[in-house]
Amino acid sequence: MVTVLVLGNTLREAVGESDLEVRVSGPTTVKKLVEANQEQLGGLKPYFANRELLVTVNKRIGGEDSPVQDGDVVKFSFQSRASYDGTRDIPI
Repeated sequence: MVTVLVLGNTLREAVGESDLEVRVSGPTTVKKLVEANQEQLGGLKPYFANRELLVTVNKRIGGEDSPVQDGDVVKFSFQSRASYDGTRDIPI
């Protein structure tokens, strides 16, 4: 089982819950975890497409290709300004 935490009102409304348990059959990635559990996590797909998600796996910043395995904790939070990548859109 993987614990999935959905942080923030925007994503909670898209998914319907803030704390989920998702079964995994073996090592996978964050993206495959979402795709394999459409009924629970499908609401996150538009946010992936728009690069508006901050993903952490076991307290480490990750992304859609980050590995996930049984026992991990995956957190999704809404990043409203997709241009915050550390190099652009920083006030001078």
